Amino acid sequence: MTRRLLAPLVLGAASVLALAGCAGTSPSAGSTPSADGKVTVVASTDVYGSIAQDIGGDFVDVTSIITSPTQDPHEYEASAQDQLTLKSAQLVIENGAGYDSFMESLVEASGSSAEVLTAVEYNHDYPGSESHDDASAAPSESADDHDHEHAEGDGHDHIEGFNEHVWYDPHTVEDLAKAIAEHLGELAPEHAADFTANADAFVQQIAGLEDSLGQIEAKDAGAKVFVTEPVPVYLIEAAGLVNATPNQFSESVEEGQDVPPATLLESLQLIDSGQIQVMIVNPQTGGAETTQVMDEAKSKNIPVLEFTETLPEGQTYLSWMQSNIAALSDALAA
Repeated sequence: MTRRLLAPLVLGAASVLALAGCAGTSPSAGSTPSADGKVTVVASTDVYGSIAQDIGGDFVDVTSIITSPTQDPHEYEASAQDQLTLKSAQLVIENGAGYDSFMESLVEASGSSAEVLTAVEYNHDYPGSESHDDASAAPSESADDHDHEHAEGDGHDHIEGFNEHVWYDPHTVEDLAKAIAEHLGELAPEHAADFTANADAFVQQIAGLEDSLGQIEAKDAGAKVFVTEPVPVYLIEAAGLVNATPNQFSESVEEGQDVPPATLLESLQLIDSGQIQVMIVNPQTGGAETTQVMDEAKSKNIPVLEFTETLPEGQTYLSWMQSNIAALSDALAA
């Protein structure tokens, strides 16, 4: 997928994780514990790095490949240093579904024997996910099992019509967190109870997010939202809201293509109709058409929110999601 960076809206300096170790330096070579005995974890983005840090606590060293909101995972070109980082990993966490395809190439090139957790495989809308009754049933694979050909639905290839931004889905993140705890426990059995306790606490906080989403649903169920990209769709659906965006608009923006004139006109008419209560944009990508619908929304006093794909500076996954939910609730109340 090719996409364009929207420079005027980029958040600025590279994001850093609030918790120590999330964007640390690469551990020593070889799929072995770090020098201090911690489990070495490598995540494709700081979103998954933050989740892994919350689960692993003091017993993991987490490195996130992408930590900056100016870097688009779809277009990221991995470096030799990234390959060395993957080579040292004991556990790898990727998004999958073509979102961070650079990870597959890195794992193969590094020769790592790390276990690989693919987040999309914990999403119930993903092909084949119906077989995952719980987190322990969801698959992981050794890096040695990666090959260059993947069937549709195996977690790696983009699937038409599937929204790969699964970290905005609370249920997916719950199941992924449990799986992370399970695999960390296998790698460091002496700390398995700690990982389980951390995952339980994390899931409880996800439940808190779901409660907040439930409060939005109780108050604003059915409210229509316009999203310039499908990034936050899981979250707005969890809040009982309706994605009213013409599919061709958000798909074109995500693919880095021009929005067809007829679709742009349809979108502008929809905004003018007064049906849209909130607009959500991805400040990391966009183009002239995105700016045009944003300006139209602002002229109609429709709140415009920015939901990113990577962590804003100083945020953890949980604080970031709570901030997004609070912003959504406030915008609907405006």
